[in-house]
Amino acid sequence: MASHLDGLASFVTASPSSFHAARATADRLVDAGFVEVSETAPFGVRPGGYVLVRDGSVIAWRIPGRPVDAAFRIVGAHTDSPGFKLKPRPTSSFLGWQQAGMEVYGGPLPNSWLDREFGLAGRLVTGAGETVLVATGPLLRIPQVAPHLDRSVHEKLVLDRQQHLHPVFAVGHPEADLLAVVADLAGLDPGDVLGHDLVAFVTEPPATFGLDAELFASPRLDDLASVHAGLTAIAAVTDPAAITMLACFDHEEVGSASATGASGPLLESVLGRIADVLGWDAQTAAAARARSVLVSADAGHAVHPNYPQLHDPDHRPLPNAGPLIKFNANQRYATDAMGEAIWRRACAEAGVPTQDFVSNNAVPCGSTIGPLSATRLGIRTVDVGIPLLSMHSARELCGVRDPGWLAAGMRAFYAGA
Repeated sequence: MASHLDGLASFVTASPSSFHAARATADRLVDAGFVEVSETAPFGVRPGGYVLVRDGSVIAWRIPGRPVDAAFRIVGAHTDSPGFKLKPRPTSSFLGWQQAGMEVYGGPLPNSWLDREFGLAGRLVTGAGETVLVATGPLLRIPQVAPHLDRSVHEKLVLDRQQHLHPVFAVGHPEADLLAVVADLAGLDPGDVLGHDLVAFVTEPPATFGLDAELFASPRLDDLASVHAGLTAIAAVTDPAAITMLACFDHEEVGSASATGASGPLLESVLGRIADVLGWDAQTAAAARARSVLVSADAGHAVHPNYPQLHDPDHRPLPNAGPLIKFNANQRYATDAMGEAIWRRACAEAGVPTQDFVSNNAVPCGSTIGPLSATRLGIRTVDVGIPLLSMHSARELCGVRDPGWLAAGMRAFYAGA
């Protein structure tokens, strides 16, 4: 468990943006023997592992070296996290301060970003069409108003998303150009940068804490803990009983409706191309999908001791008690009895405990890539994930055992348990 947690901490640090997460996943799989392929070239047909990256999404698969059932075993996750995205013209000066214009991305907890140093990470695109990944050090901060100036902050903190979430990065430098600063750090001529996708990321590293160091605090556990578990699992199962796949999508936090989101065509296209290189006809390919299973892995909620009324009284998951199986009668999660049984069997084979999660009927339920992928592909899907506190905070919390247990359950699933 300690080794897996160290690997997760390293992976989170290497993945300050969805583009970095996709690249880090591919690099780790290439180190494990996978071959990186391009969507613009034919796929390989020889047995072995393959991986492709499109923008902030990454898909990997392994073709077994022995005859297998025509079926896919897929783990799905997402590479993006809620936070802030740099606006097209981000630099402004006001009252002597230099500030960065940022859009809110997804549903972060804005208060968790106050008085916390963060950097910018993502991609720059040059006039020649070259894409360069970049990550700064601590560069920005959103300062909170002092209670001496506004006594109401003691009673209720209200943050206007346009006015109050405007980070500072300099004082007394009206000539400063934030994009030029980032371009310089990437070794580029600022005038040659024609496009950018840059997001904020907390620079404080992951850490264990608590009695016996049993708790783990980190940015972006939702959902890099699942991405990391999936990549370690698919790399470990070298002779599976079916074609194993890892599909990590961008834009889940904003609805997945994009070319690289779970509602887009990326995974469906790759499934079709794999079927084609294997020589499957339409009947065989359709039958393969009918036999396939997708494990949608995304973070869920641990019971909050200060807000117990927000949880179902009979379903109160805890950290270090095992990954969740997530249920919702209204299909916000895609779990059904068949998918539930498949995941329970895999976890039992791996010696991994499981917990059940269902929302309080009076509290709205979130969703995942699971229902979207199931709807698009028609593949049986089960929703799982590790329990968190402070989900969507700049710094989330889980138990130290759960990420490793999630990976162990995935390994058993890939192996055909």
